Amino acid sequence: MTRHDSLQSGRLPLVSVLATGGTIAGRSTRQGSSANYRSGVVSGDDLLAAVPGLSAAARLRSHQVANIGSEDMTSDVWLDVVRAAGRELDDPDVAGVVVLHGTDTMEETAVFLDCLLHHRKPLVMTGAMRPADAVSPDGPANILAAVQTAVCPAASDRGVLVVFNADIHAARRVRKTDSMAVNAFSSWGGPEGRVVDGEPVFFRPASSREGLPIFSMAGLDVLPRVDIIYGHAGQERGLVDAAVAAGAWGLVHAGVGMGNIHSAVRPALAEAVAGGVAVVCATRVVDGPVPLTEKIRRDGFIAAGFMNPAKARVLLQLALTRGDWTRGGIQALFDRYSLA
Repeated sequence: MTRHDSLQSGRLPLVSVLATGGTIAGRSTRQGSSANYRSGVVSGDDLLAAVPGLSAAARLRSHQVANIGSEDMTSDVWLDVVRAAGRELDDPDVAGVVVLHGTDTMEETAVFLDCLLHHRKPLVMTGAMRPADAVSPDGPANILAAVQTAVCPAASDRGVLVVFNADIHAARRVRKTDSMAVNAFSSWGGPEGRVVDGEPVFFRPASSREGLPIFSMAGLDVLPRVDIIYGHAGQERGLVDAAVAAGAWGLVHAGVGMGNIHSAVRPALAEAVAGGVAVVCATRVVDGPVPLTEKIRRDGFIAAGFMNPAKARVLLQLALTRGDWTRGGIQALFDRYSLA
């Protein structure tokens, strides 16, 4: 049932809210501070009850999936969230789903959900940069904007969205770019839209999701280990060797510039590839892609495109769950997903 159909029948659409904790559910440990707080204290029900005007936007039901700071996010919680979201999206009475989440790893969870859930209905993530008891918390406004987006017909067929500070971002483009400001998220290429006076306005039509990576939840109980190696001046190969020895199935190298790799480290990564470890070249630079250069191709590496290191790690983890993965196949996944 669409929001239009619901309003025609005199009944507000139903939105399912999945709470996982984060700053939005936090309480300050020092009065007046937005930096000193404990995450994951307030329940999802209490967060919803504190939002003025929310009951006029939709009918709500909430589920507490977890209550942690997102710096403590695990693959087990990811799987719990994706299963819960899938059940809610499958419910014909549900118009859309909102996931309340900490901001630190929100972009990673967004990509994970985006690759595993293939519903037309909106799934919207949001959170906050200030705890619930801050002098001026941003959580209530973000929740209201997320719910308004979740019941908007134009939000359908866009994959997972992140709504923050009234901006609407696509999961595959969004990244956290500020550690404290309430406008903490941006997107390469710009946001998908903005919530204006309670109405989501989209700046571009929904892009086709045809050909995007599709992964199955069937049998997906454990994600393979993928480690991120951070490039820097004076870098040595020791961390690469340690990650391989620890059992990494894949590595993401957050290189300098256009994904460049220190000459002392490149042989270690090439040896890892020869040993069956998938290696993705990303960049620690905030903006810009890592294209598939001749040097990357020659060493058997994968170019991350516009995927930052954290999101590249998630996509590589999912790619490696396919038993028949090849370098070319994973490269095709990155090309399609990062440029869609």
